[in-house]
Amino acid sequence: MLKIKGFQKTSLIDYPGKICSVLFLPGCNYRCPFCQNPDLIENPDKLPDIEEGYILSFLKKRKGLVDGVCITGGEPTIHKELPSFIKKIKDLGFLVKLDTNGSNPEMIECLIKDNLLDYIAMDIKAPLEKYSEVVKVNVDIEKIKRSISLLMNSGIEYEFRTTVIPKFHKKEDLLKIAETIKGAKRYYLQQFRPLITLDKSFEKEPTYTEQELNSFANALKHYFEEINVRT
Repeated sequence: MLKIKGFQKTSLIDYPGKICSVLFLPGCNYRCPFCQNPDLIENPDKLPDIEEGYILSFLKKRKGLVDGVCITGGEPTIHKELPSFIKKIKDLGFLVKLDTNGSNPEMIECLIKDNLLDYIAMDIKAPLEKYSEVVKVNVDIEKIKRSISLLMNSGIEYEFRTTVIPKFHKKEDLLKIAETIKGAKRYYLQQFRPLITLDKSFEKEPTYTEQELNSFANALKHYFEEINVRT
């Protein structure tokens, strides 16, 4: 049984162009200090479980009103029960979007091959050489590269995105990221919101202005089919 710790019944922003429900899965293999879901990372057992049956029953009643389901976390791909649960959602006729950090390309490949995903959003945390520094654990960069390749060759809708923080991301860092995912269909620069963070000191971190983020996007636009800023 898949552990689910959060359920947002309706969202207009988590699945581009769609109305979706959002499921939050516990646990993550990264420790990004700027993570905005710290309870899912540090104290998931203190959060109540939400039964699969409740969610599936809700979705059945919302058929025609909700287009799909966004599965986020935490890091969803660490859960071996993920494919079987997604199949239950797909069998009800809903679209499925996965949010992932790209650390588990084996799971991503499995989900793509079994036609269980309609959209994938992968976080690109930093230039490859800075990954471990930013996410605070040792990262197998080859797995990140493989996940990038899987998305770009998947044939399904996808996006890459980076939460941009002055402490970690200067213009040259974003240019290095752009080189790594050059030719991608869609890339988003996301505004960092220092409200609730895994590392409490990051709640006092400065942020870029929207104008600065738009300037970065303009400098990177020739790398991608589409680049946008999320504030």
